[in-house]
Amino acid sequence: MSHTGKVAIITGAGSGLGLATALKLAEQGASIVVVDLVEQTGLETVKRIEELGGKAIFVQADVSKAAEVENYVNKTIEAFGRIDMFFNNAGIAGPGIKLIEHTIEQFDQIIDVNLRSVFYGLKYVITEMLKTGGGSIVNTASTAGIVGVPAVAPYAATKHGVVGLTRTAAIEYGKENIRVNAIAPGTIETPMVVQFGKDNPEVFQATVDSIPSGRLGKPEEIANLVSFLLGDEAPYINGAVYPIDGAVTAQ
Repeated sequence: MSHTGKVAIITGAGSGLGLATALKLAEQGASIVVVDLVEQTGLETVKRIEELGGKAIFVQADVSKAAEVENYVNKTIEAFGRIDMFFNNAGIAGPGIKLIEHTIEQFDQIIDVNLRSVFYGLKYVITEMLKTGGGSIVNTASTAGIVGVPAVAPYAATKHGVVGLTRTAAIEYGKENIRVNAIAPGTIETPMVVQFGKDNPEVFQATVDSIPSGRLGKPEEIANLVSFLLGDEAPYINGAVYPIDGAVTAQ
């Protein structure tokens, strides 16, 4: 698969799914806009892309703030003139506790980072894609956006919201040559998941034990799916939500 000549924005590209996807798309010829809250990890991703012979820039952003999302979109247009692909990926897990134990502040933070950011990204990226004849978007949902998952109520609420935004945007902009899909990863071996496991060992172990495939997923496996969905080989896939979870949601 080739993405030669295309421009991709990836949020949360400093680690985990975003990093793996940034490297994958760069290997396939895309120019990458690396968006992350942490400057050090974002710049490290840019360096790795450049070592592969690819092109990349870093834009630091708190994706929960509309102005900073608009800024990374504007910086992309300034640097590359267009947006062909968008992996709307950044997110946080939150604590592994029951619904009523979450504070209002914790709930608001998870909503801001996981749901508002996806809306902001769609709003500003689609606006630019409409000017250049279309593009492709993949939002990161979760198995927690398909089924109920204990101990992560705010997170599950946001990921159900991401699914709703995905399907609605796909319907609204499909005739404008803009495709919007979502992935629904299960438990993937990312820094966020590893940290969640350290903070919530009992919840994490129960989650791992429930995976029919018997293992955690790998970020590279997610990157392969995202690359396909963003690319020209998936022109009729629009408004879909793809579980990639080792058969967890098949149970």
